[in-house]
Amino acid sequence: MIDPASGSPSSLTPAPPETAPAFSSRNQYGQPVTLGDLAGAPAVLVFFPYAFTGICTGELQELRDLSAEFAACGARVLGISCDSMFSLRTFAEAESFGFDLLTDHWPHGQIARAYGVFDESAGVALRGSFVLDAQARITWRVVNQIGEARAMSDHLLALRQQSS
Repeated sequence: MIDPASGSPSSLTPAPPETAPAFSSRNQYGQPVTLGDLAGAPAVLVFFPYAFTGICTGELQELRDLSAEFAACGARVLGISCDSMFSLRTFAEAESFGFDLLTDHWPHGQIARAYGVFDESAGVALRGSFVLDAQARITWRVVNQIGEARAMSDHLLALRQQSS
């Protein structure tokens, strides 16, 4: 795993906090969600390339299975992809995801671009994850290529380190 800021392998060493790029989107139910809505509590942003695919489904299932532990940290978990809101709703319902899936469908990839994880050649987000503190600052990140799964337990460890 490569940290895009340093070009070196990522670890659970916290990154120097930096303000997260602002965004505005809709969740799978069409409800608006902005970066400002996350203020006051930690958040985990998980970009994924495609709904209904093996690696993406596995990663989001792991987030679902760890949801009580993320909630115990007071964190809001959000998945973000370039899929349409309607596809994301069907995906969330099929997999019983209890967290928001945000659409980055239009303008296509705008949020992923702001976070530096848009793959121009494939037209989708890379597997980028960002842990935010209560002030909406990025304190940890990891970026993997499309075919390289992330360990969601690492996100939880980074979140716990942030609060200790």
